[in-house]
Amino acid sequence: MPSPRCSSRETLVGSVAPRAQRGNLQQELSHHRCIVRGCRNCEQTDHPKANLIVVAASLPLLRPCDGDAVRGELRVLATHGVAPVVFGGQVHNDVLRLSEFVGTRTTGLKGLSIPPHSGLGGRVIARHSPASVHDYRRSTTITHQYDRPVLNEGLRSVLAVPVMVSGRPRVVLYAAVRECIPIGERTINLVLGAARRLGTEMSVRDEVDRRLQMLDALKECGTNSSTTEELRDIHADLRSVAQLVSDKTVQSRLHELSERIAALRRPENALGPESDVRLAPREIDVLSQVALGCTNSEAAQRLSVGTETVKSYLRSAMNKLGTSSRHESVVTARKLRLLP
Repeated sequence: MPSPRCSSRETLVGSVAPRAQRGNLQQELSHHRCIVRGCRNCEQTDHPKANLIVVAASLPLLRPCDGDAVRGELRVLATHGVAPVVFGGQVHNDVLRLSEFVGTRTTGLKGLSIPPHSGLGGRVIARHSPASVHDYRRSTTITHQYDRPVLNEGLRSVLAVPVMVSGRPRVVLYAAVRECIPIGERTINLVLGAARRLGTEMSVRDEVDRRLQMLDALKECGTNSSTTEELRDIHADLRSVAQLVSDKTVQSRLHELSERIAALRRPENALGPESDVRLAPREIDVLSQVALGCTNSEAAQRLSVGTETVKSYLRSAMNKLGTSSRHESVVTARKLRLLP
């Protein structure tokens, strides 16, 4: 079904796991260590620095490795001196696998799989909320299957924070010290901040994947009006999501994909290729939201800019298109194949 129109839509944040397709990709990208399912089932922990994942075979979008995002946040925490030891890992099917470490002296924690309710990590997975212990060895609030690797590392006071995406834990971040002392408020706030940033980043990545899957599925549909509306929704969503992505490569690919969508539907009265009208990316961003029926304030919210900025880009686009109204601007942009 087509997405609901703009006036009733929430800001784009989704939670559908990526589905990388196999087949020839494994031969074409055999030099990559991890190309399956957005790195979630990967057993590697030492990915190449620029390792990227193919999200869809027919509409290739390079999704940065989620493990790299986890590692990056841990390094930020370590740089801020949050705790002598910070570590974490991703959650797959409610099972946490520890894979990223800063400040550890042993390898006993590496690769541990922690199901719900087991140890401190399993507790936060089950409860979907942060938890801490001030004396790991003697704590009565957790189970103790992992005492040996934890205590061999010398950890005593430990904080665990889940990264939640659409109500599900996707990562658990830890901060730990080798003394039996309460975790400080500064440490708690910094780890919570890292968890929020990771949650936002993974939500955006998931939404990009979901939209690309929808677009891929539409290839099997006819060119009826509902399909056209869905293409327009996806086009606008890709333009708005692109503004939330920090990775420039991913942002560029999103813009390329949106341009391909715009070229899919050619109106009977479309203008020829000789037209020299060129709109800036931000002008197309704004028009794509206007085409969905968004007000200026709704477009501003979806694009993460100010309302006056939207008005400015809209005026600029209308001047270039030689139009005098929002509706006329959208119609003309479609004739030019700047919008689907």
